[in-house]
Amino acid sequence: MATPLTLVEKIATRYAVGLKPGQPARQGQIIRIRPKHVMTHDNTGAVIPKFHSIFPAPSAQGAPGPSNLKPQASGLKPRIHDPSQPVFAIDHDIQNHSPENLAKYAKIEKFALEHTIDFYPAGTGISHQIMVEQGYAVPGAMIVGSDSHSNMYGAVSALGTPVVRTDAACLWATGQTWWQVPPVARCTLTGSLKPGVVGKDVIIALCGLFNKDEVLNHAVEFAGGGVAGLSMDHRLSIANMTTEWGALAGVFPFDEVLRDSLLARADYLTSAARPGTRHPGSKGAFTRDEVSRWYAGRLQADPDAPYAIELTLDLSTITPHVSGPNHVKTMTSVAEMQRRAVAIHKAYLVSCVNARLADIAEAAAVVKGKKVAAGVEFYVAAASADIQAQAEHAGHWRALLDAGARPLPPGCGPCIGMGAGLVQDGEVAISATNRNFKGRMGSRDAEVYLGSPAVVAASAVAGRIAAPFEVKDARPVGAARVAPAGASAAGQPADILAGFPARLVGRALYLPADNMNTDGIYAGKWTYKDDMTPDQMAKVIFENYDPDFDRVFQPGDIVIGGRNFGTGSSREQAATALKFRGIPCVLAASFSETYKRNAFNNGFLCLDCPALVDHLAASLGKNSPTIPGPGITIDFATSTIACDDRTFPFDPLSTVAQELVIAGGAEAIAQASLR
Repeated sequence: MATPLTLVEKIATRYAVGLKPGQPARQGQIIRIRPKHVMTHDNTGAVIPKFHSIFPAPSAQGAPGPSNLKPQASGLKPRIHDPSQPVFAIDHDIQNHSPENLAKYAKIEKFALEHTIDFYPAGTGISHQIMVEQGYAVPGAMIVGSDSHSNMYGAVSALGTPVVRTDAACLWATGQTWWQVPPVARCTLTGSLKPGVVGKDVIIALCGLFNKDEVLNHAVEFAGGGVAGLSMDHRLSIANMTTEWGALAGVFPFDEVLRDSLLARADYLTSAARPGTRHPGSKGAFTRDEVSRWYAGRLQADPDAPYAIELTLDLSTITPHVSGPNHVKTMTSVAEMQRRAVAIHKAYLVSCVNARLADIAEAAAVVKGKKVAAGVEFYVAAASADIQAQAEHAGHWRALLDAGARPLPPGCGPCIGMGAGLVQDGEVAISATNRNFKGRMGSRDAEVYLGSPAVVAASAVAGRIAAPFEVKDARPVGAARVAPAGASAAGQPADILAGFPARLVGRALYLPADNMNTDGIYAGKWTYKDDMTPDQMAKVIFENYDPDFDRVFQPGDIVIGGRNFGTGSSREQAATALKFRGIPCVLAASFSETYKRNAFNNGFLCLDCPALVDHLAASLGKNSPTIPGPGITIDFATSTIACDDRTFPFDPLSTVAQELVIAGGAEAIAQASLR
């Protein structure tokens, strides 16, 4: 009898490389994958030199290249393994018209043309919207992106998941990378949404209701009768923000709602009359016949497939809520916020989670005939140029501008702390974006709440956080059931590869914070400065979290964080900057899987040890953001950590992880594969 599989496992099996015939990809298994597409945006500029480094040039005398390569491997001409696999979409720093940034964009476009890669220039739209809008993300496909919100592709029943810059370079060169199939959660949605309640309200409810890391580093499959009542716009918002929920992916089923949407999209992609934003010869277009074939052969989870955790949410119990301030997993009903009369200074209808046509239409309906309140700045940006054109044609855009909204170009911006309209010291903002981490959208001394487009628009005209219609104060109803845990491997002996250290010894430097985000580790304002030297990068670590970190840190310190360390953006520098600072290892109760991927892909060591973190929390307290602790010894052979005359076990370090650390990262392993 065939082993029952989840939808995620079936898609992973479809794109796995090297499995034996009939062997499926299972939860927890490390596999090699060849995804359908890999998306990069402005960070393409940083991936290009990584890609070139995989193809070293020969020395002047024809001698071998780097010592870790055989002579025949040097001098290979850089070549994209499969030009149909990469997609470039410029979106992050598009308001920056400096000569340096424009030169970077020109370099990316030139590279794309040389290698026949689909390229979408600044102003086309946000990369994730482009991937869906232009037909790259399709049901049953595995699509990776060098950005944490690649989860959004799950709305079209694709396995969309983030990878990092190093993965992107290796994928360009070899078509493959490694991936660990995550544990899979099933979230069953029942009931129907009340009028005026949207997908953003659903994901805010999920993040606030299940806020104890229930789905951390899981792939979430949405199921149940409530799914059929969710529009594609609702699904795109929910899938996008499964990232903030802590998940690696959020995947919806291929149902009739999606099929009908794809049929309409096929007409759009093949229409000669549609706006000319698609790259000539785009590899993303599909036809109605293809959609029909996909639907007939669609992948579905087996009825008896095993899940790591089962969640339920009654959609009929959801009312508008907001997240925050400065935390995604803290939710408060809009009814309660109205009673508190929380005044605002800025409002934002922007980003890949909530700037599509339906979102703009909802906001326009709220503000039509009204004016933005005195002292409030209301910023709007469409998710793509096509969406803005549609909003203009329908009159929605004009309604927003007439009310006093300030337009921004279609792309990223204040959501990631770039361009016009950032929050300043002491300000309060309401935003339809997906993140409100301290310091992300400007000053770390500001407060940012998240809400739906209609709530943002209503707040902009009221001057305080407000509902667009009368709402009742009710809490969403849901439940969680965790599957029985298997036997733990923590503390088991491990085979140590030659070249890997048997032990690490250092002082514990405890950072008593759960959900340490990458903005706190490496501030967004440095992320797209590609000319930062390693020393400069090392100097600014944790400045958004603790401005005094540099004074407390000592060489050789082993940084110890709380739960879900490295959540948020997929920026690689949040791992490499720590490596450049000479930090030998980061320990935490748990990690964002994307952060851990960045770390190991750059040969930087991360270890999960919740028991040690709990011990330090009890013994050191939380009186300071950075606390010097006792000395610790990490023994990799016994998979244990000695601290304060106690021993704490951790899961044995896999040979794949050791190989990445020994080699100095995935690029060196890719070089070896090209031999």
